[in-house]
Amino acid sequence: MSNKLKTAIAFVKNIRTTGAITQTSKKTEQEITSQITKKTKFVVEFGMGHGNITKVILSKLPKDAKVLAFEINPEFCELVRADINDPRLKVVNDSAENLKKYIGDEEVDSFVSSMPLTMFPSTLVHTIMDICVGCLSEDGHFSQVLYNKKSQSKFADYYNYIEVNGNVSLPPQYIYHCSEPKKGQ
Repeated sequence: MSNKLKTAIAFVKNIRTTGAITQTSKKTEQEITSQITKKTKFVVEFGMGHGNITKVILSKLPKDAKVLAFEINPEFCELVRADINDPRLKVVNDSAENLKKYIGDEEVDSFVSSMPLTMFPSTLVHTIMDICVGCLSEDGHFSQVLYNKKSQSKFADYYNYIEVNGNVSLPPQYIYHCSEPKKGQ
């Protein structure tokens, strides 16, 4: 069985947690990581999957940066641990809502997320967004891929600036780049 078919089967079997039937496109990988620069020191990735976006994140970071990649599927975690040998990467088999357990009071420069937020209960989305805003550095950003262009309201309570970039891949994917966190509200 080809890797592409194995991947499609794994994503479909886990649709409620992956929110996808296939891996993200190369164009999506580039767009969702477009805010990461050589000055970025700490990236948190939510919904690591098979590590395609993780590899792009690592390729853009300086040698002294670090990536904390969250994934709730233990099989995906093992696959990425075996596939990516980079000391800057720590794979975490846990939910995004437990972020503080892993970073304490440390500030995050960049969040890159492919969590299926539209499938999550609104209380969980609010919990995760509150945590991210609380951990984000002053000039940091939160980038999210979704299959819905009308999800800007999910982020409006948390960020002053939201840019949506459409993607021509099939199915259509939209990248939300959020910055200027509304802290203490």
